[in-house]
Amino acid sequence: MYAYTNSKAMPRVDNEAVTSETAGHTGGARAEGRRGGGRPRRLELETIVGTARRILEEEGTAALSMRRLAKEVGSTPMALYRHVRDKDELLILVLTGVSKSLPRPELPEEPRERVYVTARHMYEALRELPWAVEVLSLGELTDRHALWIVEEIVDSAMACGLSERQAVHAYRTLWHYVLGTLTFQAALAGRSQDPERRPHFPDMLSELDASELPRLAALGGRWQAITDAYDVADQLRALVDGLLGRPSASN
Repeated sequence: MYAYTNSKAMPRVDNEAVTSETAGHTGGARAEGRRGGGRPRRLELETIVGTARRILEEEGTAALSMRRLAKEVGSTPMALYRHVRDKDELLILVLTGVSKSLPRPELPEEPRERVYVTARHMYEALRELPWAVEVLSLGELTDRHALWIVEEIVDSAMACGLSERQAVHAYRTLWHYVLGTLTFQAALAGRSQDPERRPHFPDMLSELDASELPRLAALGGRWQAITDAYDVADQLRALVDGLLGRPSASN
């Protein structure tokens, strides 16, 4: 969906066939692959993509392999390779159309605000799609329908006075912040399910030597309350202001 680079060629795909409805298909995938007791029926790309998305949503990228997918659709890995070159192309096909199905935000005219609103939309959209965050964290995978976000941020940053190079780097910085924040949030959510989990940090702050680390020692008892008030939207605003070189009027 969102990436700062896309060095691999995008696969050829009929985007009308692989629709958001197809991508959300979760029922009957195993039955789709076979006729009752006979030879495997002809595989459809929609079935492959829908089944792959279900696996990603339920179990994550580590669970998705061509062998596993073939088993789920009642076919063989070799049959899948008639539709997709490899797992990377399969992941791109799963991503294709996801952002197209999401409503775009209304963007303001002022270019600085356009950068901020677009970056915030990127964060909020991906926050609802944890499986897509995991796929995108693999690198070099994206959905071409999401490239409008890259276009808006780079173009608006240049309208604010950044050079082409600076604007591209600004986009990368925003993207890294969004992806890193979402990845960290997902990790914390996963750890919170462990009943034996011990939050080593910030608990260790209460044991610090104030003569060695006076500021952290003073913050120890209040660290959690302060971090609980962390607001991604506010920090995105600060990041945009820093990247574009001057505070916005709202600050």
